[in-house]
Amino acid sequence: MIQVKLFDREHEKDLEKEMNRFLKGLDEKSLLDIKYNVAAFPEEDEEEQIYCFSAMIIYKA
Repeated sequence: MIQVKLFDREHEKDLEKEMNRFLKGLDEKSLLDIKYNVAAFPEEDEEEQIYCFSAMIIYKA
């Protein structure tokens, strides 16, 4: 059975840590693909931007 695990964090290092924790428990042969995305948009009434780092791990269960 093919499954996915979704990750979504505001900081790329947090995303990296969470994904590595998940991958550590996954058999290498089960990993099919990893999709990665970054979105940025301005914060209301601020000059800063909000970032969203997300990833999807596709694997065989």
